[in-house]
Amino acid sequence: MLPYPQIDPVALAIGPLKIHWYGLMYLIGIGSAWWLASRRLSRFEPSWNNEKLSDLVFWTAMGVILGGRLGYVLFYDLAAYVANPLLIFEVWKGGMSFHGGLLGVMLATWWFGKRNGKSFFELMDFIAPFVPIGLGAGRIGNFINAELWGKASDVPWAMIFPTDPAQLPRHPSQLYQFALEGVALFLILWVYSRKPRPTMAVSGLFALCYGIFRFIVEFVRVPDAQLGYLAFGWLTMGQVLCMPMILGGLGLMVWAYRRQPQPA
Repeated sequence: MLPYPQIDPVALAIGPLKIHWYGLMYLIGIGSAWWLASRRLSRFEPSWNNEKLSDLVFWTAMGVILGGRLGYVLFYDLAAYVANPLLIFEVWKGGMSFHGGLLGVMLATWWFGKRNGKSFFELMDFIAPFVPIGLGAGRIGNFINAELWGKASDVPWAMIFPTDPAQLPRHPSQLYQFALEGVALFLILWVYSRKPRPTMAVSGLFALCYGIFRFIVEFVRVPDAQLGYLAFGWLTMGQVLCMPMILGGLGLMVWAYRRQPQPA
């Protein structure tokens, strides 16, 4: 068993002002993705400058934050937020949904593309390789918050999380997700997108791989207490939400290569 590193969730406190690591992880993820996107901008659209990219980053970041929070409320704990709507603003405590954030990004991307002469999938293919950076950073934030831990286990790297009432050694599922959704997914998409691909193919690969990685990790991750397992004694809300991603991602890739077998 490995000892859980006791990290204060508050990175910096100045009087009543508290800056949490969870929030900083979002800033690190967005900032790193922004920097990498600027290095590929000329390949994507030579006429765009950094100001145009800044606008795109701003609107997609709003989609991540607003969509992620609203997605968690709707998908995972609607009753609690209906009972106390002010809980919606307590984002430093966690409670963000990837699937809600993805829907927010898709909506922001569609709106931005309409205003700037780019199709939805042109922009999504450009954005997709940078998304795992934010995902990985967010999972580190979950780990520091000692939330979303895994099932009890006797693996050598199991940890006892301070927020676990049972104080059992558990899978550090946040780190599994960091490795798969963050590191592995970034490498897959970064290498794949280095060469011209048919429109929709990069977006399809992102949806397919993320859906598979998340579906797998859900087997060792404890489901949200207020939901539990939805069916069969193992099916979680995360897996339910990943099923259309896996099918949709595979469908996008097949469609992309049938429409455009050889990239322009």
